[in-house]
Amino acid sequence: MSLQTSDGGPRIAVLGTGANGASIAADLIRAGHDVTLIDQWPAHVEAMRDRGIRVEMPDATTVTPVRALHLCDVATLREPFDIVFLVFKAYDSRWSSRLIEPHLAPEGVIIGLQNGMSVDDVTAVVGPERTLGGVIEVSSAMYQPGVIERHSPHSRSWFAVGSPHVPLPDHEQQISGLLSASGTVEIVGDIMSAKWMKLVLNATELVPSAILGLSVAEAAAYPGMRELMLRAGREALDAAIGAGHRMVPIFGLESVDPDRPDLFVETVFDMMLDLYVLPHTRSTVLQDWMKGRKSEVDDINGRVVKELAALGQMAPVMQRRPRLRIE
Repeated sequence: MSLQTSDGGPRIAVLGTGANGASIAADLIRAGHDVTLIDQWPAHVEAMRDRGIRVEMPDATTVTPVRALHLCDVATLREPFDIVFLVFKAYDSRWSSRLIEPHLAPEGVIIGLQNGMSVDDVTAVVGPERTLGGVIEVSSAMYQPGVIERHSPHSRSWFAVGSPHVPLPDHEQQISGLLSASGTVEIVGDIMSAKWMKLVLNATELVPSAILGLSVAEAAAYPGMRELMLRAGREALDAAIGAGHRMVPIFGLESVDPDRPDLFVETVFDMMLDLYVLPHTRSTVLQDWMKGRKSEVDDINGRVVKELAALGQMAPVMQRRPRLRIE
């Protein structure tokens, strides 16, 4: 069922307005939707209130006025949200879902646009009938409050939407239409496998590039690193298949060869390098380390290690603890 406000559109919250969340929120607002932004970084919220969201893209820069709330302001909300885009870090999924659950309409949904396998955390809080799964490939960065560097324009941004537990076709269609303001959107039948395939890519690129303190493209060109990155991705794919998931196309791939997992990892990695990042694009893990913040290493590398350990297998690349010194 599609939920609507009195003016014909859904009430939307974007919970977590870092680089990706803020740029998606700006796109939704510019498309005419009712959007509330909620974040935990006070300086960022104040900057958005004062100056709007500035999104700097390769081909354009936009400034969008927004309605932004601090976490503590959630207690002042009176009208429920029909759709919540959850864009906090994967490790923040459960508490942030609990924060917003009292303000989610009875037939509303939360969709996580995050790295990692956060669907179960959301489901545990709001139930399977109010949970959608999402996959996101948007390259962006934020180094100062209110200012987003979006490296992949709308033409090179991609989303997948799907129902992980119970069929929610109306919500899938509605959210697909909303996200089309920010990039290409696909509705997929096996969203959990699609999320695992994105985790495979994350395992390939994020930590291996971050440990060198280099952009993803620079790390891939560093002697010996491409091979290491592909090994990391193959470990993640082994974990996904071992956990009962399938190799499925993402990022617009038309098909995959189930007998060539090595080819899948290499193909998706090269697509990402070619279509979604600029030469200076830093991984989210490196951005977090530069800011002195917790990264999603445990949600990505750690998940792979745990899945393979449960199968009695090792993860030689993934199980090494990364160390990084940023001068």
